[in-house]
Amino acid sequence: MTTTVPPFVLAEQTEIRAYVDFVTGAAAPVREALGIDSLRAGSALALAIREDTSRFFNRAGGFGTDEPITVDVLAQVCDFYRERGLLQGALMVAPSLLPPDWAATADELNLGPGNRLVKLGCDIESALFATDGVAALDPGLRVEMVEAHHAYEWATVMMTTFGFTTPGLIDMAASSVGRPNWRQYAVWEGERIIAVGSVFFNGLCANMFGGATIPEGRGRGAQSALLTARARAALAAGCRWLVAETGAEGPGDHNTSLHNMLRAGFEPLYERLTWLWHA
Repeated sequence: MTTTVPPFVLAEQTEIRAYVDFVTGAAAPVREALGIDSLRAGSALALAIREDTSRFFNRAGGFGTDEPITVDVLAQVCDFYRERGLLQGALMVAPSLLPPDWAATADELNLGPGNRLVKLGCDIESALFATDGVAALDPGLRVEMVEAHHAYEWATVMMTTFGFTTPGLIDMAASSVGRPNWRQYAVWEGERIIAVGSVFFNGLCANMFGGATIPEGRGRGAQSALLTARARAALAAGCRWLVAETGAEGPGDHNTSLHNMLRAGFEPLYERLTWLWHA
């Protein structure tokens, strides 16, 4: 089967819209306690959680998807981070969209290189065709869609597995369960959730989001099964493409998440360097 991949501008927009919706959809008391805020600057969206000690969610993306990137737009995002009292914020820019004078611009705005991610994408039919031969879950495990009464347990598994320990982040994550543009899935062993994953719908494009497995549940087919369940949900929602991002591999590295997605039919679209603003 021939795989087609989504336009990279749509991939970038879908990613940042998923993050912004995931965070800003929390209840008002949670937003206030965490210091959650967001900004639109041109085509870009920026997100801030003042109390998030991991700084993971302080990010901006969608740059240059409908107009060339300008210093003014980048400066608006950096000012937003500064005004919200952040120590660090990330800017996600697809490499083909970086302006020719990027080195000078990065220096002017105090932007430095961070980690490197792989952006992946595929059409949904290719993903479902590829996963047809993926090994089944270990006996005793099952995949189901998460409903409201399991939202807090699902969110606890996701956030603690990723190491997000700031009070309030689990409540923030749990609030995404049941929203029309999201589906959350989990793998259960008996009555216990051992792995989780979400999918966000953005028109024709869906973003794989927050796949995590507790240590004792790894290597048992959970994430492959969750990828298949989420691909089917995206197809049912009318999406055409799937996108995802994960850490790039360096010499001697092995990223299990990356290889799970490659086996599931995803193709690398490009590697993207994260640019970090520091106060």
